[in-house]
Amino acid sequence: MIRNIAILAVSALALAACQDQAGGDSAAGARDQIRAVGSSTVFPFSTAVAEQFVNNNPGMKSPIIESTGTGAGMKLFCAGVGAGHPDIENASRRMKPGEFEMCQKNGVTEIVEVQIGYDGLAVAQSKTGTPMKLTLAQMYQALAEMPFGKPQTAQKWSDIDASLPATPIAVFGPPSTSGTRDSLAELILEKGCDTDPAMKALKESDADKHKEICTKVREDGKYVDSGENDNLIVQKLAANPNAVGVFGYSFLEENLDSLRGIALNGVDPTYDTIASGNYPGARAMFIYVKKPHVTAIPGLKEYMAAYVNAWEPGGPLTKRGLIASVDAERKAAAANAANLTVMNGADLK
Repeated sequence: MIRNIAILAVSALALAACQDQAGGDSAAGARDQIRAVGSSTVFPFSTAVAEQFVNNNPGMKSPIIESTGTGAGMKLFCAGVGAGHPDIENASRRMKPGEFEMCQKNGVTEIVEVQIGYDGLAVAQSKTGTPMKLTLAQMYQALAEMPFGKPQTAQKWSDIDASLPATPIAVFGPPSTSGTRDSLAELILEKGCDTDPAMKALKESDADKHKEICTKVREDGKYVDSGENDNLIVQKLAANPNAVGVFGYSFLEENLDSLRGIALNGVDPTYDTIASGNYPGARAMFIYVKKPHVTAIPGLKEYMAAYVNAWEPGGPLTKRGLIASVDAERKAAAANAANLTVMNGADLK
C-alpha cells in the first residue's frame, strides 16, 4: 500500500513538473497551446490538421506551427521536456541516430514516431524555360563541389552533357538545416555519385571521404540557398525561366499552371510515381511527439488523432499534395499514434 502511494506520488510529481514547465517561468499550470517546429515541407500538412483540430474541438486554441527546417527543429525538439520546448517535430526525413542520442541526453527519452505519408523531392522549372530531363549523375555533376573527386568546372548544363541546354547552371534549393537538403544529398547526389564505380568502392574504404565528395554542394553561386520557404523557390523560378528548383512535390502540384516537373532517370515526379517508389526522389515524412507532453498539453492527443483521420487516400492532406502511405504503413502509424508507442532508435541509420 505504501509502495503504491509512493509510485502515485512520484507520477504526480513528474506530471506536475511537466505541467509547471509547460506554464513557463510562472509555473502557472499547463501550456494551453500545442507547439510544433520543423520541416517547411510538412508545415502545410500540419497547419491543415491544425485547422481541422480547431474546427472539431471548440474552445481549443489553434496550435502554433513553426517552419524552422527539419534539422533546426530537431535541435529545438531534443533540447528538453516542458514549456520551453516544442511538443512536436515535423520532419521531411527520418530522425538521425545522432539526433536520437541528443534527445536521450537531454531527457527527451519517450518519443513517439508517426509516419504521416510520403512526399517527393521534386526537381522543377518554369514552363517558359527550355525543357530538360536529367539523370541523377547529371544532377550530381551540376551541384557537387568536387564531382567524382575532381574540380568543379561546369558552368552550363551543356558542359555536363552536350544534349542538355547551353544555359547557365542555376539551382534554387533548401539550406543545410532543411530535411529537404538531407533528402537531396541522400536520394539524388549520393546516388548520382555512386554511378561511378570508384566512388561506390570509396564508400566501403573511406565513408567520411565518400560523404564529402558525394554530398558537399558547390558554393560558387550556381546553387542558391533559398531558405526554408519553398514558396520562395517557386517565385524565383517564375522570375528565372532557365533556373531549376528543388523542393517538396506538394509545392509543384500546387503550381502546375506555371511549373513543370523535371524527369529524373526518365521518371516524372507525379503522385503515382512517388506512391509506387519509382520516382528517385520519393521520401517518407514524419511527426515526432513527446509522450510526457500528451498528458500535460491540452488537445495534443486529439491533434494526433486529427492527423490520422486526415491522411487517408482522398482525404484532406492528399488534396494538399501528401502522398498517402500504403495500407499497412498507415495502420502501423495509426497504432503508434493511438498507443503512444515509444521508439527505441535501434533501427535508425
